[in-house]
Amino acid sequence: MSYPGGYPQQPGPPGGWQQPPPGGYPGQPAPGGYPGQPAPGGYPGYGQPPVDPLWGYFSAVAGQDGQIDANELQRCLSSSGISGSYQPFSKETCRIMIAMLDRDRSGKMGFNEFKELWAALNQWKTTFQRFDTDQSGTVETHEFQQAVTAFGYNLQPNTIAVLVRRFSNDGRIGFDDFVSCCIKLRALTAHFQARDTMRNGSATFRFDDFLQVAMGL
Repeated sequence: MSYPGGYPQQPGPPGGWQQPPPGGYPGQPAPGGYPGQPAPGGYPGYGQPPVDPLWGYFSAVAGQDGQIDANELQRCLSSSGISGSYQPFSKETCRIMIAMLDRDRSGKMGFNEFKELWAALNQWKTTFQRFDTDQSGTVETHEFQQAVTAFGYNLQPNTIAVLVRRFSNDGRIGFDDFVSCCIKLRALTAHFQARDTMRNGSATFRFDDFLQVAMGL
């Protein structure tokens, strides 16, 4: 369902992150893992607990505080191979990823946030591959519009054109730019929805609030 403003009831790409209500992402598994994992002895009768494979990627770059910044996230994602045959994520895209999940505004990301990001990236990758019908490694304007529509948005052609100009090279959007666009679209929609209390496609922002939302990504 789309509201008059063109955004979906649950905005943005599937499989995203937990956000403060309203307009959050679908629920994620309860926080677990590190720190606070059961001792190596495991649970009685069950042997040693399984180790989350993502922990290896994360712990290889995390500092003593158990957090990673944008530079460390870039190294982590590159070593994990999540980009597959696509270009590795740029530092700017990694900064946007951090900003999207940086609930305490520390400029860093913890392990649970990293797991949320990983789930979202995999689903964005699936969507990208689905609409890259010619398997060129990029999506063109009509393919991008189909992907945005699949996310539940009903955007005007002029808006689609603006997004394509912003995130494409010669009208083709690569995976890195696609993810960057998805994150910004999802974040801005969540902030807008929080202020669109009547669900009529209109919202009021104080100037400082607008700058924090627009410049914080």
